[in-house]
Amino acid sequence: MTGRVTDQLTGKGRRIEADSFAIVDAEAGDHGWAPDAWQVVRRVVHATADFDFVRLMALSDDAVAAGVAAVRRGAPIVADVGMIAAGLSAPRLAHFGCAVHSHIADPDVIERAKAEDTTRAVMAMRKARELLEGGIVAVGNAPTALLEVARMVREESLRPALVVGVPVGFVSAAESKEAALALSVPHIVCRGRKGGSPVAVAVLHALLALAEQAERAEAARSAGA
Repeated sequence: MTGRVTDQLTGKGRRIEADSFAIVDAEAGDHGWAPDAWQVVRRVVHATADFDFVRLMALSDDAVAAGVAAVRRGAPIVADVGMIAAGLSAPRLAHFGCAVHSHIADPDVIERAKAEDTTRAVMAMRKARELLEGGIVAVGNAPTALLEVARMVREESLRPALVVGVPVGFVSAAESKEAALALSVPHIVCRGRKGGSPVAVAVLHALLALAEQAERAEAARSAGA
């Protein structure tokens, strides 16, 4: 047994993963991140091979704890695009009872977006309103989705458990992230134009791994009691 909830890696795969993280740790040097936050940031660097994220990532003080707690209680994950759902580990999600929802391709969302001359991403977030309350929001591609979530938090008192705002792009991407950074709810954001679905997936996988670690630690304490 490896102690992981769902270990699909071979022995060689685990060694490659461990070596990769060791290289990230060594090259990042004295990064200044707290240990749990670093687990999130280093996984983003690992997924992108881009050390700019060491300085671009911004986490609210309560972000990691809120995200891990949400995962452990099986909170829904609302993604702006299907690529995020495709990138996540289905067995890990199933272990915690987390389901991923993305409405951007729903016919009614497309119809309403055309009728109101807005984006599918905006309408997808509006459709997911009930799931967003207490859920995890993951935006990797559509700045308008993140801007809509920020609006709902400010104007409608929406309270997601965690907002992961890492959309990539040139139009409103940086601005949407600054809007997310100003929110009073827990958030994980990367500043500027960089980001994307792989970054969102990396953040969520880090939270899933931390949730597994917390679960194992509790089991060990119970066994020793």
